[in-house]
Amino acid sequence: MDEEKLPSDGDIGSVMGFSGFGKKARTFDLEAIFEQTRRTAIERSQRVLEDQQKGAQVEEEGESSKSVKTSVPSQRDKAAARNQQSGTSSSDSSDSDSELVGPPVPLQHGAQEDELVGPPLPSGYRDNTANSDDDDDDDSEADTKDEDDDDDNPVKKIPDTHEIILQHGTKTVSALGLDPSGARLVTGGYDYDVRFWDFAGMDQALQAFRTLQPCECHQIKSLQYSITGDVLLVVSGNAQAKVLDRDGFNVMECIKGDQYIVDMANTKGHTAMLNCGCWHPKIKEEFMTCSNDGTVRTWDVNSEKKHKSVFKPRSQQGKKVVPTCCTYSRDGKLVAAGCQDGTIQIWDRNMSVHTKFHCRQAHTPGSDTSCLCFSYDGITLASRGGDDTLKIWDIRNFRKPVNEANRLTNYFSMTDCCFSPDDRLVVTGTSVKKEEGNGKLVFFDRASFQKVYEIEVTNASVVRCLWHPKLNQIMVGTGNGLAKVYYDPVKSHRGAKLCVVKSKRKEKHAETLTQDYIITPHALPMFREARQRSTRKQLEKDRLDPKKSHKPEPPVSGPGRGGRVAAHGGTLSSFIVKNIALDKTDDSNPREAILRHAKEASENPYWIAPAYEQTQPEPLFAEESEEDEEADKEPEWKKRKI
Repeated sequence: MDEEKLPSDGDIGSVMGFSGFGKKARTFDLEAIFEQTRRTAIERSQRVLEDQQKGAQVEEEGESSKSVKTSVPSQRDKAAARNQQSGTSSSDSSDSDSELVGPPVPLQHGAQEDELVGPPLPSGYRDNTANSDDDDDDDSEADTKDEDDDDDNPVKKIPDTHEIILQHGTKTVSALGLDPSGARLVTGGYDYDVRFWDFAGMDQALQAFRTLQPCECHQIKSLQYSITGDVLLVVSGNAQAKVLDRDGFNVMECIKGDQYIVDMANTKGHTAMLNCGCWHPKIKEEFMTCSNDGTVRTWDVNSEKKHKSVFKPRSQQGKKVVPTCCTYSRDGKLVAAGCQDGTIQIWDRNMSVHTKFHCRQAHTPGSDTSCLCFSYDGITLASRGGDDTLKIWDIRNFRKPVNEANRLTNYFSMTDCCFSPDDRLVVTGTSVKKEEGNGKLVFFDRASFQKVYEIEVTNASVVRCLWHPKLNQIMVGTGNGLAKVYYDPVKSHRGAKLCVVKSKRKEKHAETLTQDYIITPHALPMFREARQRSTRKQLEKDRLDPKKSHKPEPPVSGPGRGGRVAAHGGTLSSFIVKNIALDKTDDSNPREAILRHAKEASENPYWIAPAYEQTQPEPLFAEESEEDEEADKEPEWKKRKI
């Protein structure tokens, strides 16, 4: 019975998946096996490469790839069948001692065309190389198409996902400046203040590290760093521009001209209020200013006694015109000025007599052109007018604007416009009256000049805007004293990203109470001070000590005690009372205290009575009659009636 239940060797082999159960196992030469495996892998890889080359040749000849792919596996199937037959025959004749122990070798290695060495393919895999290649190509083409769409759409490059707010003050921020590296921002406003902001040194408190008034009681009109970033140009409401270093110290001040000279070219400097100013884009020592005296002057930082050159805008009748804004071209060869009569006049920098380009009716006469800005390619000029327009000009054909946008309210004489770093967008701000809406930052496509995007900044006018090309961040100055910085964590670099990640520093009020510790290693033990183990603990102890913390004396309540008077003035009597240390502890009735001395004063007069003793008559009092007493007893209303 037991022998019938035991399975045979053949059944065990079929169940376990191998034959030769219970036979001897021979030793293996591992190095030979590895070498054979390596050669087999090389042969298969070469075979796959040859098949791919053949397929490419067939495609070039115009034959269909399907016929090639079906013919090649058919030959492979024949070879696999032969191998299978030989494998079965060898398995049948596996009674010898040389048979290997283990599962049979898979026989369909050559069945697939492009099979490589590696782990088995997952279930459900379709061996459709042509389709997979096509799908990969389609996916890659779709990805590249999406990237091209992102590149073609300039709106997606606007960094407006995040913002930080810098509180300059309560009045209009009329000037913004950012150094070329993007490390420091400077703001100026109608409150005469200039504030310096260091992005790398700020934390989340967003506090300026320096505030100063370089021009006393004059509004700040323009701020700009030089191309090297080592000096700052400050243009205010007076006639003299100033140049400060990075820390706010004075470097030079332009000289003031003689206002009694008629020809402004013969004066050494401006004679009226300044309107605008900017640095030369190539020469780090040269800058330019324009003024209400009707001139545009260039200056050198090293020679503050006189200007370098003078440009005099003229109207069509040859009369003096006031320039309200000025700028250099990107290469620094042209000087442009927008004037109060609505004209835009452009000179060659080296020829200050005649204009090179002149547009008579650029904007409405009498409106202040608030900003001129050249594009990065140097061909296009953007002008922001006081007539609520934004216009684009081609300086090669300067008679008519290329494009124009209307209904852009402008209440300020320094409202900015600028180009995006890729030169595909034009940006400007809009003005609003108090509590009548929000000021907006408007983006226009340069080619079509359609409004493609806008940002509602705040409930006040947007005056200044600046798009830094290196940081890819937008700085905005508003009419309610705010300076906002818009950035994108992915598209922007450094700048505002440096300060938002820093936590606020904890204020230590007890730092000023610390006494300097003098180290005297060779002092005698009696004069040696105890070493401070912990500064924090020592600060807490000093805070509790009234002498070290200079605790003020508490106010006195009551009449005073111990030489201190509760409410003493500057009179002599208060001084005497304070120094005598008079202690007033009498809490009795003051009338009784005075009448206590009445009897003694009448019997023994000392002050007043002896002086009038000879001349003072004796007082005689009349005796009251009964009628008078009754009259006194009558009510008051009867007396009035009588």
